[in-house]
Amino acid sequence: MTPFTERTLQIISKIPRGKVMTYGQIAGIVEHPTAARQVVRVLHAMSVKYSLPWHRVINAKGHIAIASQEGFQEQKMLLELEGIIVSPEGKIDLERYQWHP
Repeated sequence: MTPFTERTLQIISKIPRGKVMTYGQIAGIVEHPTAARQVVRVLHAMSVKYSLPWHRVINAKGHIAIASQEGFQEQKMLLELEGIIVSPEGKIDLERYQWHP
């Protein structure tokens, strides 16, 4: 496992309930600010294996980025169960809910 992957997994695993981070924010913390897409790949490939709170990671605009309706609805529901307000379009208020470790 690469150091980038290890650090990405560590950060995502620590996102507290009721908070979110963005793909780019995570990439920046692991010192690869242009690697947001790589964060997506790590999350997609390893979220089940490492029991990651994948639903707490959103795009830089504060939106759910999952294209499929089923995945979108699942992420929205999981966030709302944690008390996060999500608009019908999938928008989350980053000023209120973004976590800054």
